[in-house]
Amino acid sequence: MRRHNTSQLAGFAKRDDLAWFLDRILGAEYVHRPEAAPTSELLASWRAGDLAWEDFATSYRDQIATDRIDDLFSPDDFARPTVLLCSERDPDHCHRRLLVEHLDAHWGDVAAHHL
Repeated sequence: MRRHNTSQLAGFAKRDDLAWFLDRILGAEYVHRPEAAPTSELLASWRAGDLAWEDFATSYRDQIATDRIDDLFSPDDFARPTVLLCSERDPDHCHRRLLVEHLDAHWGDVAAHHL
């Protein structure tokens, strides 16, 4: 879901490193789905403090609905354990949580477990 998965800020979670770790440690596949991420402008506005969380959440929910994000995935994509990476300290301020809530509302039985 990250738009920029090769940034120096990604650390060990850069695309190629993460794919290697997931394969070696879990036998899992890395799939990059940037179209499910908030727009770069929206995320930057929130992180800069120019947009309150509630306004960010409303805008991202609108983006999810407008872009029909639920059509990008199917329940089968989540039939096995799936990880949506997040770097936020607080799951209450996590856009991935908003996506999971949206998918749960459309399909049911989708839940996030924050680690």
